[in-house]
Amino acid sequence: MIYFVITAVVVVLDQISKRSMSQWLGLCEPGACEVVDVLPVFQLVVVHNSGAAFSFLADAGGWQRWFLTTVSLVVSIVIAVWMTRLKASEKLLALSLSLILGGAIGNLFDRAFQGYVVDFLLFYWDDWYFPAFNVADSAVSVGAALMILDVLLSSRRDSEQPSGGEAS
Repeated sequence: MIYFVITAVVVVLDQISKRSMSQWLGLCEPGACEVVDVLPVFQLVVVHNSGAAFSFLADAGGWQRWFLTTVSLVVSIVIAVWMTRLKASEKLLALSLSLILGGAIGNLFDRAFQGYVVDFLLFYWDDWYFPAFNVADSAVSVGAALMILDVLLSSRRDSEQPSGGEAS
């Protein structure tokens, strides 16, 4: 199935980009942070996130590593099984799930083997900074947006179809 190939591509791109950025810039620590300004609102910087999205649970003391690893593993299995049960016509849903699965697996590898996720894309405006993220996070976000679009398009198609089986 082509959608599992997309998942694999996301995982590979995510892992290569994280490794490359870590080797190029090293870890950003207080007082010693190598930053590459790409645009006036965008930087490349390597940070380690031991929590979940937006560093939620990052200071939880260590238990979150295995909790989040387990949750990611279970969700990844559920999504993979779901993908095998999709109809051939459910292309947008399959694409969204493949992106979400690729992102989940990419971050799962980091969390399981390193205890943290490597983030390196940082957007900001003036003194406001959006939490750093990575390719896997981007894939999950795009996949979630495509899933919402699929739901909206599906509900529109369903409302436009005449209801059948009603007697006049």
